[in-house]
Amino acid sequence: MKKGIIITAGVVAAVVAVVAVPKVLRSKVTLEEAPLPVVEVVKPEPATIELFRGLVGQVEPSDVVYIYPKAGGEVTDIYVKAGDMVEQGQEICKIDTKQVDAARLSMEAAKTAAENANATLARQQALYAAGDISPAAFEGVQTQARAAQIQYEQAKLNYDYQLEFSNITATISGKLESFNVELHDNVSSQVLIGVISGEGMKQVSFSVPEKIINQLHVGDTIRIEKNGSEYTGTISELSSMIDASTGLFKVKASVDNGEALPTGSSVKLYVTSDKAENVMTIPVDAVYYSGGDAFVYICQDGEVHQVPVEVGIYDSKRIQILSGIDNSAQVISTWSSELYEGSKVQTVDAAAQASESTESQAEQETEKTE
Repeated sequence: MKKGIIITAGVVAAVVAVVAVPKVLRSKVTLEEAPLPVVEVVKPEPATIELFRGLVGQVEPSDVVYIYPKAGGEVTDIYVKAGDMVEQGQEICKIDTKQVDAARLSMEAAKTAAENANATLARQQALYAAGDISPAAFEGVQTQARAAQIQYEQAKLNYDYQLEFSNITATISGKLESFNVELHDNVSSQVLIGVISGEGMKQVSFSVPEKIINQLHVGDTIRIEKNGSEYTGTISELSSMIDASTGLFKVKASVDNGEALPTGSSVKLYVTSDKAENVMTIPVDAVYYSGGDAFVYICQDGEVHQVPVEVGIYDSKRIQILSGIDNSAQVISTWSSELYEGSKVQTVDAAAQASESTESQAEQETEKTE
């Protein structure tokens, strides 16, 4: 009977031991603290944020001349074709204005009259010197000679004008981009017969709205793209008047090394649409939004705080902070599910220091054991 009691007591003790061990183990696990989330923090930095807007522009020569005849008539001679390089003063074509011959005849008649008047004046001057004619008579001869000379000069000027009207010449050196007449065409002074582009650098003409024109200044650089090649342009003209046909402001920019750009072709260009210089910025990914309102998480004494901020412009990397934090704020720049008001975190630097401290203690204990 005693033996049975002893066996039963042993079984009970074993069961109690089995039940107690897990409880002890569970209590040890419960006492272990979960590691704090590790986050990266940054401080606001001054930077310049510049935004660009893509536009389409048209390539033009920096110097361009549109050729209109000064008088109408029939095209009797053509000396060039579109695409030719021409020199200043070179003849392009000739127009029969029906006025050249008449002007030449008038000039020749006036020249003859002037020569006769001068010959008469020479004879009368000798007689006047000898006292054979009166001063009044000699003065009359002088007046006639001056009048004849003036008439000749007027006739010659008219003839020169008619020749200029008839002989169309290049006013600048460059490339004849277009030439729109053929032999025996009848043209008028309202008909554009050709365009000459100067040999200087090319320029790009484009239009922008009022918001962008206020961001542009003469001398600003722009980026230009055409067929995979990039060019640099410099703004040279800014219109202060809205184009009534488009409602936009016209802008021109000279292009460096743009000789390969075909005149009249379209190019893609990029201009500054907004700019904030030397402003407080943080990484754009560090800003969150709730109901349209922006906020950031900051770390203060190992604790997370949600702080509303007012933001300005931003690009793909940084965002402008107008108010809400100062330059000393430690802004959390990495996401964690443990980010909420009052949560405990540790920064990357603090975690690294803790790890180094733990490793140092472990090394010291190892040395003591040895």
